[in-house]
Amino acid sequence: MTTTDATPSPAPVPEEHEHHHGYISDKSRYLARLKRVEGQARGLHRMVDEEKYCIDILTQISALKSALDGVAMGLLDDHLQHCVLDAARTGGDDAEEKLKEASAAIARLVRS
Repeated sequence: MTTTDATPSPAPVPEEHEHHHGYISDKSRYLARLKRVEGQARGLHRMVDEEKYCIDILTQISALKSALDGVAMGLLDDHLQHCVLDAARTGGDDAEEKLKEASAAIARLVRS
């Protein structure tokens, strides 16, 4: 009986999603917006490190939250226009699941 030290190769990953997500056509726009959000977050960090005025920091936090909300609303709209609408056209359990997911996502956004 022989043994090998070679690790087994990973199993092939099944293609779970044949369709593209709704945001894919605007992916570069979302990435650019998120890059700006990252810059704003770094700016906030720098402001606290440099002990800037409290109100100025709070103003920047508000701007950052607004920028994130804009990204979230765009993604939600894309999800509704593509994923949910496609599932609704197909019907069945997938449609109900997509509607529940969208409702839960909206509830999370409203709570935050």
